[in-house]
Amino acid sequence: MNIFRLLGDVSHLLAIIILLLKIWKTRSCAGISGKSQLLFALTYTTRYLDLVTNFVSVYNTFMKVVFLAASYATIWLIYMKFRATYDQNHDTFRIEFLLLPVTILSLVANHEFTLIEILWTWSIYLEAVAILPQLFMVSKTGEAESITSHYLFALGSYRGLYILNWIYRYYMESYYDLIAIFAGILQTVLYCDFFYLYITKVLRGQRLQLPA
Repeated sequence: MNIFRLLGDVSHLLAIIILLLKIWKTRSCAGISGKSQLLFALTYTTRYLDLVTNFVSVYNTFMKVVFLAASYATIWLIYMKFRATYDQNHDTFRIEFLLLPVTILSLVANHEFTLIEILWTWSIYLEAVAILPQLFMVSKTGEAESITSHYLFALGSYRGLYILNWIYRYYMESYYDLIAIFAGILQTVLYCDFFYLYITKVLRGQRLQLPA
């Protein structure tokens, strides 16, 4: 544990809280990609299979349970509780274009060819691109509510902080994981355009608009 990982986890948790509060308070999931949330749920489910086999710490277990519970709660809110407000006409990203290459890559580039390790690797690659349906949806509609923008910014910050975490661990512990680093950098790059627009517009009180 180091300050960058802690701040990354806090940013990740903040993103989830912002999203859940947005849906619950407005009684609407408008502007939220159900497909991205499904991909995140798949990510956490396959990554945290070790919950039943390997205990690391109370903190580690608590955060994993929170992320899993929050992911499935979000899906329930989108597809069940507030289904009538879900904008499926704009949430049209073809997620099979993500699942297929992620699956192939996880079978080819992994640390060990075992089921648990392949699923863990699959989750790492999938998380890197899971936000694409949400970014595509925002781009398609042409704008995003401030609360949705705050969610995306917090989520992107989480990945950026985790890159600093890997740098810290490399220099302080001589430890690195090329798969996690590659996926983290890719995910952060996907947010770059959004970060620029967020800083220049949302923080000035303007409604964020992305080019279609």
